[in-house]
Amino acid sequence: MPSHAYINTIATAVPVHDVHGFYLRFAGSQLAEDPRLREVFNRMAEKGGIEHRFSCVAPAADPDGANLDAAGVFRRGTFPSTARRMQMFSAQAPALAQKSVERVLLGEDRERITHLIVATCTGYSAPGLDLDIIARCELPGSVERTIVGFMGCYAAITALKLARHIVRSQSEARVLVVNVELCTLHLKESANLEELLSFCLWGDGAAAALVSARPTGIGLDGFHAVAISDTRALMTWDIGDDGFDMSLSGSVPRAIHNALGSAIGGILDGGRVADIDLWAIHPGGRTILDAVERALELAPDDLSHSRDVLRDYGNMSSATIMFVLERMLREFNENCAGCAMAFGPGLTAETMLFHTAGAA
Repeated sequence: MPSHAYINTIATAVPVHDVHGFYLRFAGSQLAEDPRLREVFNRMAEKGGIEHRFSCVAPAADPDGANLDAAGVFRRGTFPSTARRMQMFSAQAPALAQKSVERVLLGEDRERITHLIVATCTGYSAPGLDLDIIARCELPGSVERTIVGFMGCYAAITALKLARHIVRSQSEARVLVVNVELCTLHLKESANLEELLSFCLWGDGAAAALVSARPTGIGLDGFHAVAISDTRALMTWDIGDDGFDMSLSGSVPRAIHNALGSAIGGILDGGRVADIDLWAIHPGGRTILDAVERALELAPDDLSHSRDVLRDYGNMSSATIMFVLERMLREFNENCAGCAMAFGPGLTAETMLFHTAGAA
């Protein structure tokens, strides 16, 4: 009989630079010639439910100045090329990933780590992040490595799905799952309101999780994917000449709301919404959480962990839902049934049923 798989521990990390207020002022400065639109931006940004976001890029002293960052790489009118941004990713991402890995492996025998799964969609190089993590964290060179790349915000669920497959086929496996995203590297200059509001969601963050057959923590019960038809253009992530181009339509919350009503039966494997104690919903934005809450008729407190993560860190793409699960482990209650959902390009919802078991 296959082993059951559990997330035994989760640890998270963010950079030291809290940039949310700074970036709001920068974004507002892009609309300096249109006071009415700037007022609309300020009003909508204020309702975003975000108070802090962190960046690996040290901000300049003045958000209205000639440079956005202290190093002068993001100069008004000449933001860096994609190649320069990838160099910054290669320099910064391994250190941030290491912070989360060192915390999750504290007291663990690193020689027993058998697999490494790394999920990211904000930067690439080869030899890359997987080998950097092995070297920095002194993991065995024999670790089996997998990169889950360019899948967007739901990649954490995909990585956990892979980890579960591995543990179910190899009961002695100890899988290290790492999500690291440097979303703020892809900041753009724009006078488009929708783009500016999208930029005001993103922050940087990393999460590491240990998945094994040891029956403590979060038991991974099953996964279900929902590809929402006729929504392909609503969320896109393309590689441009000056960074990655994120397109996030304001119609995404409505599409998610409309799809969940008919899809929830499959997501819950025939179960009922009322049977779920813990909802780990990817906080892609306040309106997305509102859409899920309305579609499933949830109580406001049901999404408190998701809203708290959004408020404290913003949207860190694939790392974000791991921050939500980490809070659930921290406030651990045994024998709870849970459902996790994350959304990404497609438009796709990757979902996971779980339960809490033993002390984490």
